[in-house]
Amino acid sequence: MSVAVAIIIVVAAAALSAGAIAALWPLLRHYALARPNARSSHSEPTPQGGGIAVVVATLVVAGICIVGLHAVDADPRAFCFLAGATLLVAAVGAIDDIRTLGVAPRLALQALAAGLMLAALPAELRVVAALPWWIERALMLIAALWFINFTNFMDGIDWIMVAEVVPITLALGVLSFMGALPQQAAVVGLALCGALIGFAPFNRPVARLFLGDVGSLPIGLLLAWLLVTLAGNGHLIAALLLPLYFAADATITLGQRLLRRERIWEAHRSHFYQRASAGGFTVAAVVARVFLANVVLALLAIVTVRYQTLMPGIVALSVGVCLVAWLLQTFAQGKPR
Repeated sequence: MSVAVAIIIVVAAAALSAGAIAALWPLLRHYALARPNARSSHSEPTPQGGGIAVVVATLVVAGICIVGLHAVDADPRAFCFLAGATLLVAAVGAIDDIRTLGVAPRLALQALAAGLMLAALPAELRVVAALPWWIERALMLIAALWFINFTNFMDGIDWIMVAEVVPITLALGVLSFMGALPQQAAVVGLALCGALIGFAPFNRPVARLFLGDVGSLPIGLLLAWLLVTLAGNGHLIAALLLPLYFAADATITLGQRLLRRERIWEAHRSHFYQRASAGGFTVAAVVARVFLANVVLALLAIVTVRYQTLMPGIVALSVGVCLVAWLLQTFAQGKPR
């Protein structure tokens, strides 16, 4: 895949996403208003469901490249499994946006989608070869479920999903040119990047449109597949670095809520980025810090692939952990008065 093809994928997905939002706008305003709740950062009812356009643009553009034009070296059957998993978890999110699903059926359907996503991986792909294959796949399923859900948890203020996903997917595109990622995965990642760029103008603070669960859940699934693919190609540290801020914020917050014996599935505003917003930082300031942190994490991930020895990997991961720890601490303290 050439640089020109990569640019075309991003631009096409962005245009399709923005166009689909414009076409859906009257329906979303009429039927898909998000009412403010305990988790919300908005005070007025706001349309949600922009994730429909993001998912459609990602799958259509990637599907045309992989299945229609055979523009890259790819496995169309594997892409069909991935597309089916993405549409299934998007449907779960759409239902949950309209009427709340119970925890058990929601997790069961998400697990089915995660299983389909794992079926899109090559059977020979291994991350930790020392583990039996079935144990590794079971752990991947659990990790994918967590990734799907914490991506949803982290979509709590305007533009934060753009600030997370765009650096990750652009970095994955760069890593593909370095030979660290198959072309099929690069196409999906670049299409997702473009689709979110097309969504971004509608979600800029103060947002006129939200992704909704119909968007955040499938984005989490696609990112999980991309990062597992990267790790399975021998770049585990890079796969850990790219989502490090989101994973740390969500996991630490969940752990704290469990210790307080709170119901972790209920709406809340205790994530670090939400505490920063409540503590005096503007939404733009929070998102800018998250974006810059993710750019640095992406550069560190690229370094670990460029220098594939143990010491650069350890140093890069240590720097990434320190950066994320500092950012979380900054958010927890709030803006100095």
